[in-house]
Amino acid sequence: MDGKVRDLTAGTVILVGAGPGDPELLTVKAAGAIGRADVIVHDGLVDPRILALAPASARLISVAKSRARHTLAQDSINALIVAEALGGATVIRLKGGDPFIFGRGGEEVEACRAAGVAVEVIPGISAAIGCAAEALLPLTHREAASAVSFVAGQCKGLTEQDWSGLAGKGRTLVIYMGVATAEQIADKLIADGVSPGMPVAVLEKGGRPDRRALRTLLADLGGMIAREQVESPALIVVGEVVLRADAEDRLAAFEKQAEHLA
Repeated sequence: MDGKVRDLTAGTVILVGAGPGDPELLTVKAAGAIGRADVIVHDGLVDPRILALAPASARLISVAKSRARHTLAQDSINALIVAEALGGATVIRLKGGDPFIFGRGGEEVEACRAAGVAVEVIPGISAAIGCAAEALLPLTHREAASAVSFVAGQCKGLTEQDWSGLAGKGRTLVIYMGVATAEQIADKLIADGVSPGMPVAVLEKGGRPDRRALRTLLADLGGMIAREQVESPALIVVGEVVLRADAEDRLAAFEKQAEHLA
């Protein structure tokens, strides 16, 4: 592709990554597509400043999801964007982060292709990359980590999964959607061999004015999230790179305790 937004013709769906929240982190291509949309089907995490880039004539349809409540089931979202496109609209499916990283973008692309609808994907800065950058937290570092893994913290059979090897010396683990299951996640990682003293960061509401970056130990992850009343969206980062972040420590003498628990 030549990097330009293609001519937006009737019957087109474009999955657009809105990034972690800050509208200045949109790609030029994403901003151009949003500005020429007929219909925007957007997630609840998309910043209102990004939605404001839509034409006055565009219809905005929220399909916001939360852990306990979905405005529409995924099958219904698929049907919605396909129907709008078949009706002649240029549909922007606007998602926080990147459509293909825990964004269900693959399912939506498959639905469009099955219906014969032209579909395109414009990537966005993922939450992991954007939020880590804000916190000055390098996900890789020559002296600390040469591998990164992304996992979902809300999934069926969490305790049965084998996470051994995903976190530990020389590795960084980034957990999406893990606030509600943080204590189980910590227990699971420790059971799979990760030290209770492994540094952990929680990056809350990245890309927003009220964002926070907090740092603790793996053994205290669930306790800190409860004490600090951390709210979604938030990422959990596990690994030695956390010690290099610009984050607020939530345990006294952090490094001393880490050495004690290691």
